[in-house]
Amino acid sequence: MNIQDIQLMYDYNYWASGKVLTASTKVTVEQFLATADYPFGGLRGTLVHIIDAEHGWRKLFETNVFGADLNPGDFPTVASVEERWREEEDAMRAYLDCLKEKDLAGHLRYKTNEGKQRDRILWHCLLHVVNHGTQHRSEAAALLTNYGCSPGDLDFTLFLNESGKPQLPPLKVSKTIPRANKKVTL
Repeated sequence: MNIQDIQLMYDYNYWASGKVLTASTKVTVEQFLATADYPFGGLRGTLVHIIDAEHGWRKLFETNVFGADLNPGDFPTVASVEERWREEEDAMRAYLDCLKEKDLAGHLRYKTNEGKQRDRILWHCLLHVVNHGTQHRSEAAALLTNYGCSPGDLDFTLFLNESGKPQLPPLKVSKTIPRANKKVTL
């Protein structure tokens, strides 16, 4: 994993989050505040959890201490969630912009909220934040779809197509990959 790969993953992260936030603006206040059978409650709780996790991890990256938890009650509207989300995106992008290639392979040693010591590789943690967001965006997307406000497809390949991110040149060497009793040549 390199800086360019990490930044691409975070570009995807914010693209997908933007689609969820845009769809969230179409729900009623009652739908936004409603509880649901998801780990963090309804739409508001799920969206705030995504921001909270990213904020917590970023603070850990910067200070070696997890950031203070955000309270869903402090976000009465989708607009308040979106404002905080943009602030966190700006802060995370600023952090990523300061990283050097050698930093990615460095160790991040920290203590969990439960008091357990952890020793992780930084790029693993950075990727975890994106993956974690994907999990909870899918929960938010399910809620939004149930409300008739689907954010649409959130696939990484769709992001690549829509974003116009440069693609790698085709391989010059023919490579055959076995797949389900047939061979596919790249």
